[in-house]
Amino acid sequence: MRARFLTIVALGFRSTIVYMTASPSIEVTLVRAIVVLAVLTVSVVAAWGDALPAGAAVPSASANTIPLAVLGDSNSHSYQDRTAFPPGTRERGGALHSRTFQWTEVLARLRGDEIDIGPWVLWGRPGVVALARELIGLPGSRAPQKEDYLYNFANSGAACKNLMGERFGQRFRQAPRLVGLMNQEAERWRRGVVVISIGANDWNAWLDLQSRDPSAHELRRTIDYCSHQISAAISLIHASHPSTRILLVGLRTGADDPDNFDKYRSSIAMANIKKALAGANAELRKIALADPRRIAFLDVEAWFVQRWGERGPNGEPTYKTVTIAPNLRVTNTAGDEPNNAVLNDGHAGVAANAMRAQSLVAQLREDFGLTLTPISDEEVARFLGP
Repeated sequence: MRARFLTIVALGFRSTIVYMTASPSIEVTLVRAIVVLAVLTVSVVAAWGDALPAGAAVPSASANTIPLAVLGDSNSHSYQDRTAFPPGTRERGGALHSRTFQWTEVLARLRGDEIDIGPWVLWGRPGVVALARELIGLPGSRAPQKEDYLYNFANSGAACKNLMGERFGQRFRQAPRLVGLMNQEAERWRRGVVVISIGANDWNAWLDLQSRDPSAHELRRTIDYCSHQISAAISLIHASHPSTRILLVGLRTGADDPDNFDKYRSSIAMANIKKALAGANAELRKIALADPRRIAFLDVEAWFVQRWGERGPNGEPTYKTVTIAPNLRVTNTAGDEPNNAVLNDGHAGVAANAMRAQSLVAQLREDFGLTLTPISDEEVARFLGP
């Protein structure tokens, strides 16, 4: 089919050249030049496939494993992606990059025999190419290109607009392209799970405003937009895969990031931030409550507070320490060593991600009744050990 298409393109190109030669009009020549350019562009885009490695869509694990996909931002983008984080990078662990993992990478290592995030593949195309293929009726691709698990569509910098492709987010839209991949294994996804963890880049951009006015119009507009996009993504998934479960991850405040410790040092500022966040998470929780059989809500803010606590009465950092092993105590500080909850680049450290993977398995068991083996504290300690 592609060969026939390219033949037609070639013939069209040839006839266009002949017509241009016989037509001295500058206007006609210009129009025909535009047509030629358009035809060539379409032919190149059509010839540029989706780059999915042969056999990559075939299940990489046992048929009894739970397929799991991810829609999200840099909080779910695998740290070992050598396209985004090449050797020698100072990001995602710096000198310790080779043993600094994101939560899906921990999950694959500790429960890869029960949860299938797909094979590790270099797959994807530039956003413009993926979008152009879709515009001419061809399958798109994961965008941008990255080295990650097949079903992980999260990418660094993504915002709510990138779920469905609204507000010029078409190039990197995630949900429609994930559904296209899921459609190749529809039967497997009857028991599958899609984790949606997005909105941090939208919400925390307004942190200063949250500290001043938790009811500000901009905040309401932001969470309404994200809620709408998340709901649309879930509806799209369920339209083709009605049995697939959705784990919707809530928002966390950026006020707990070590880079912000010198800000919001007042009881009023922190009370406002908490009020704004509670309101935002309440809107996201409504999505899950509307369909509790298929959608669950993971309160990641409560998860953080349970482990590290929160600021003191005047906004001062008074966080707790999490003891994972006698020689590994994790504090809410920044650094690339495992004893820091946050990396130097501001993303979750390997210890925090290991605990998140542990909690995610527990929630999948509790909310959806999945027969997964719990990740014990001892396993986490061994995984993080030297």
